[in-house]
Amino acid sequence: MSPQSEEEKRQWGVTGVAIPAGILIGLGIGFLMDDIVPGILIGLGVGFLFMMIGMIILQFKK
Repeated sequence: MSPQSEEEKRQWGVTGVAIPAGILIGLGIGFLMDDIVPGILIGLGVGFLFMMIGMIILQFKK
């Protein structure tokens, strides 16, 4: 078992929501622009970026 508390696990789990959210937003934009694949890839990149930013913010809050 890892030594993380339940609060830390929950906070890190929240940042994982950024990737699916980015993909779905990118999918929606791709549908609007009639170009789905680039929309999904851009959304995936934005999701990873937001996840990284969220992890950095959580690291500084410690």
